[in-house]
Amino acid sequence: MTEFFATIVYLLCLLTSLMCAWLLGRSYRRNGARLLLWSSICFALLAANNLALVFDLVVWPNDVDLRLARLVLALAAVVSLIWGFVWDLREE
Repeated sequence: MTEFFATIVYLLCLLTSLMCAWLLGRSYRRNGARLLLWSSICFALLAANNLALVFDLVVWPNDVDLRLARLVLALAAVVSLIWGFVWDLREE
């Protein structure tokens, strides 16, 4: 039963990240604030990280190890957001 709840939590995290990325992207299109764009990219990468987590721990638990891919996606998400912060500070 705990595996079922873990799967539900992983999928809810994936859906939450996707929804945040979509909402931030929609706000970027309306306002044009670049920080919204970078935040949207960050959450899209976090959603990809959560998808890799689902594949790694639920779909292929013993066959494939996607730990490195998950770490690279998480790092890319954080770097994209930091890049957006620094870029916006330089232009003000």
